[in-house]
Amino acid sequence: QLQVEESGGGSVQTGESLRLSCIVSGFTYRPTCLGWFRQTTGQPRKGVAVTNGDGSVDYAESVKGRFTISRDDAKHTLYLQMNDLKPEDTDTYYCAAALSPKCHPRWADDYGMDYWGKGALVTVSS
Repeated sequence: QLQVEESGGGSVQTGESLRLSCIVSGFTYRPTCLGWFRQTTGQPRKGVAVTNGDGSVDYAESVKGRFTISRDDAKHTLYLQMNDLKPEDTDTYYCAAALSPKCHPRWADDYGMDYWGKGALVTVSS
């Protein structure tokens, strides 16, 4: 069984930055698809950014140029650097891992991930 655990959420002002971290553990680690997703209560979960096992990345349009996803496979850790935060970025952010090294083509619609963390709340006030 694989465990996924986020950390680093919090409350910030508009324009400030936060970094989320996610540790993936519980199995013989191998480079696999990892990603960040967000969800508002009562709304569908949406993809924010993903990184394939080969290190290639993809982003939702709304965060391009502001958020950076990165991974440190030696530490089994995934990061999301969030800069220039806006009130509309307020959400619960989830880390997720897939069994496949390549992310699903429809990852942004919450396809293809197999394991999920419990979420980290990010609040951006104006």
